Amino acid sequence: MTLIISSRITLAQTAKTETDIDAIIKKFDAVGLAVAVVKDNKLIYTHSFGLKDIGQNVPLNNTDIFRIASISKSFSATGIMQLAEAKKLSLDDDFSKLIGFKIRNPKYPETVITLRMVMSHTSSINDSQGYFNLDVINPDKSTNWAKCYNDYEPGKGYQYCNLNYNMVGTVIEKISGERFDHYIKHHIIEPLGLYAGYEVSMLDSARFVTLYEYNRNTKTFVPAPLAYNPRRNEIENYVMGSNTPIFSPTGGMKISATDLARYMMMHMNYGKAPKGKRIISKESAKTMQTQIADKDGYGLAIRTVTDLIPGTIMKGHTGSAYGLYSAMFFQPEQKFGFVVITNGTSSNPNIDITPILRETINSLYDNLVKK
Repeated sequence: MTLIISSRITLAQTAKTETDIDAIIKKFDAVGLAVAVVKDNKLIYTHSFGLKDIGQNVPLNNTDIFRIASISKSFSATGIMQLAEAKKLSLDDDFSKLIGFKIRNPKYPETVITLRMVMSHTSSINDSQGYFNLDVINPDKSTNWAKCYNDYEPGKGYQYCNLNYNMVGTVIEKISGERFDHYIKHHIIEPLGLYAGYEVSMLDSARFVTLYEYNRNTKTFVPAPLAYNPRRNEIENYVMGSNTPIFSPTGGMKISATDLARYMMMHMNYGKAPKGKRIISKESAKTMQTQIADKDGYGLAIRTVTDLIPGTIMKGHTGSAYGLYSAMFFQPEQKFGFVVITNGTSSNPNIDITPILRETINSLYDNLVKK
């Protein structure tokens, strides 16, 4: 367990923070909790609480990595913005032409579904037929493809949909000519100096945090080993532009809370790391952060939320899968932000930002950021 304390905060502040978070962990039965705080454009505090593995009684460490779930979508969106800047595609392109098969809501066959619609979940596409195989929505491969579309016209409604982003990842692969995970590694992860990735076998498995699903009937935590499924056979027989969902562009990024905070700072600074390369243009970053859908405040894999910290507009995303809950939210003008990840909790999963994440972020804000 490691700790970073900036000269900008005092030992009294960190002690109060840890007392508060210990109480939050107890309140919500968290297995482990990793936090990272950015203030005045600097990473000022990172800390890991609780356990990485219950069975082995291993404490959680700041260098440990989580499968962060849907925050991963922002990596895919960032890759798309890079390709748009390179004039290899446009956000207003017909998605059918990009993905290589017909994407049309059969109830509105004349309405073009654009890349922007897919990225903002306004495409009218749903996950009813699953999302780990693109054949479900391909009219040439599935007789039930029409069930993948809702009743409203594309661009005029919103439904959060994982299939959207597994298709977005596929577009990155088709347009760039690089395997999806390699593209993200070469164009985002490595330029930012992060230890992260999608392919399990390319990462140190000793650093994987065990994720635990909470059984509400038995009030016990059950490990979810499939969170780090290596999918060796699928990768060995990989078909470019087809098998992309095995890496889960929609939720498969593995990264530590500390490195996720460094990635967050790039978006907080509109596309440029404080001491690093520019990853996307300021215009692209602002486009990602601009709300398109009223529900969830969704933009292009970056949400706008007004009810997380009272009186403050925050940008970011959440994630939940295999018992993990994650949050990455930042304030781009005031240059502060938070990453909070738990690998298991009894906290209510049916709330937009689950209570353990909300309470932890507000504690970090009150104790370490608020002036």
